[in-house]
Amino acid sequence: MAEDTSTAGKSLVGSSFSSLSFLVALQLFSRLFTSVLNQALFRLASPSVFGTAAIQFELILSTILFLSREGVRNAILRTNVEAGEEDKVKATNLTFLPILLGVPLALLTSLGYVASASEEVRRQPHLVLAVGMYALAALVELLSEPMHNMAMVQLKTDVRVRAEGLGITCKSVVTFFVLLYDVRYGDNSLPLVAFAAGQLTYGVIVFLSYARKLGIPWFRASSSQKKVPAETSTSKFQFDAKLLRLSLIMTSQSVIKHFLTEGDKLVLSFFSPLQDQGGYAIAVNYGSLIARIVFQPIEETLRIFFSKLLSPSASKTTKKEALTQSSNALLGLISAQLAFSMVLTVFGSAYLPIVLPILLPQRYLATSAPKILSAWIYYIPVLALNGGLEAFLSSVASEKDLNRQSRWMIFFSVVYVSATILFYRLGLGDASLIYANILNLSARIGYCIHFASQFFAKSSPPVRLNWKAALPPPLFIVLAAISSLLVRFSRYRLGIDNALRSSGRTAIFLPRTLAHIGFGGALALACVGVWWITQGRSLVSRIRHAKVD
Repeated sequence: MAEDTSTAGKSLVGSSFSSLSFLVALQLFSRLFTSVLNQALFRLASPSVFGTAAIQFELILSTILFLSREGVRNAILRTNVEAGEEDKVKATNLTFLPILLGVPLALLTSLGYVASASEEVRRQPHLVLAVGMYALAALVELLSEPMHNMAMVQLKTDVRVRAEGLGITCKSVVTFFVLLYDVRYGDNSLPLVAFAAGQLTYGVIVFLSYARKLGIPWFRASSSQKKVPAETSTSKFQFDAKLLRLSLIMTSQSVIKHFLTEGDKLVLSFFSPLQDQGGYAIAVNYGSLIARIVFQPIEETLRIFFSKLLSPSASKTTKKEALTQSSNALLGLISAQLAFSMVLTVFGSAYLPIVLPILLPQRYLATSAPKILSAWIYYIPVLALNGGLEAFLSSVASEKDLNRQSRWMIFFSVVYVSATILFYRLGLGDASLIYANILNLSARIGYCIHFASQFFAKSSPPVRLNWKAALPPPLFIVLAAISSLLVRFSRYRLGIDNALRSSGRTAIFLPRTLAHIGFGGALALACVGVWWITQGRSLVSRIRHAKVD
């Protein structure tokens, strides 16, 4: 039996690593592909149009999707795969709840936006049509939720990878060609419709891709009900009571989380001109690339990993090994993220000025985009650390724990709003939103660390988390500090700032600039190599092969 449970644990680790690789591959391909197309989009769409689509319309979309599905997504991962047929039917019924919630949310959100839009926004052509298309796109995307949740519970990550990868690709292509058509043959009245058409295409493609692989859920559910025994058929229209309560708690918590996550877009939508909203949007688009390619897949994989590994139905033997594996995974994650944070802040802050003229079109350089990207260098590490820790909390927290976290979320909201106001008054501009989020996420990280310590300490058997073991090794820290001094000395000695001022984006091809980039690249590789030798290799091995004596 012990051997079976050990094999099951290893199987879950293997499946989780496989899921992670699929998700990273999806994000890497889709984001790099869309980044190439975005370079063209930034030149076809003005900052005002891009600000409306990427800030305000995306806020409409995320409000509908996040509030209607996030709670169910997190709760459904706790489905017991060994449950009886009736319980499985009730859990499956729950996956249709986001569709029911999404319809009134889409209607209220889109009508509320159109009614409260500023005069600058209202002057743009086809605004109402574009908003309606975004609301419809959200509803179409919600139709895929039963299939998405089935794929996640069954660890069929490849299905999701293909569906979302194809959806993102088609979305970018449709947006680009509608914009291109409008510029060449139209009257420049379709920019907002172009972004809306791209989003609607994404929802349709994702739904069709899921349906092709897993079958349309309501038809599948209808046919399967015929095979269910008569005493089980009463569950046809019932929900799993425990998962439903958990979903409702997590959904109510999503309101606060949504405010904290999308607070920057809310502030910008009401207080910043569209020109600066476009600059902020393009900066966040680039700044979030690493977070979306690497950290978002890690967060989603950890949710599945911890939800399955620390299932309440596990036996004592399984529980003991699961606690050891999960504590190793959590500490290993934090250790890797702290090391990455040091590398990113040292080299990202030093080399960003060289990259900016290449990334940003000339008219975006005059917006708040450069300052936002500079702030994102320090925001990404905090974002990553918070994502992993909150993935653990949402996977194992009880209803009581979630209610307590919701109360603390109100305090975090106060921290965010107060910090935003303070930073704006200090003259930091739209970068205030990023720095306020850093403080907000730091407070949430502290809460999650406290929760994790208490969780493992009160578990049976108790496990002590050695947080010091998550700190990067001293040799790595020393090398990173020396590298920081060396790259700044190189920048001063080679006159890189003067080259950027005199040559602009062509400065990157100058011999001294190339030498400076090569020097920094060698130091960055040395830092990563030292971390891998002193800590990284053993961390990966310990997570993969964790056993209990």
